[in-house]
Amino acid sequence: MSHESPSSSIPEAPPPRRNFLAAAAAVATGAVVALTPLAAGLAFFLDPLLKRRPSMRGADAEGYLPVANLTELPDDGTPLRFALSADKLDAWNLFRNQTIGTVYLRKLAGQVIAFNDTCPHLGCKVDYKAATQTFFCPCHASSFKLDGERENLIPPRGMDTLEVKVDLENRVWVKYENFQRGVAAKEVI
Repeated sequence: MSHESPSSSIPEAPPPRRNFLAAAAAVATGAVVALTPLAAGLAFFLDPLLKRRPSMRGADAEGYLPVANLTELPDDGTPLRFALSADKLDAWNLFRNQTIGTVYLRKLAGQVIAFNDTCPHLGCKVDYKAATQTFFCPCHASSFKLDGERENLIPPRGMDTLEVKVDLENRVWVKYENFQRGVAAKEVI
């Protein structure tokens, strides 16, 4: 016959609270230790998206891009088309020497006028017709005078002018912007 010891029939007491608090503190410490590198990595990865950076390099502090030298422009006001190039930046990449847009420049009495060569009607590229001394959009026969004013009612407004400055070295700088198409108001997009 076997005797059972009296201690084996008594149920075991629940663990003291001290053990629970120690376990909870260990779990919390482990979570902090595990999540700290994850949070740091996530912050590093998202940093380019969260910081406001310029979208291009090559422009001055005010956003003007160099286009041409003043001596390249004819004195009689004949418009010439120029491409604007800069280094484009996105959140993580740098794309060197990309075309930002194209503009027409005219020099009249020493003053330079710049037009965005995108038609305000539907966004086609406007051509200069030397024979008629007009700007012409081949998409829907929109036409514009040399001063950029529309000649017919197809486009909702005249050609969009751009801000221009000439520095002390006679370099022409243009603040290139695109505008909403199909509306009468000149709205930057």
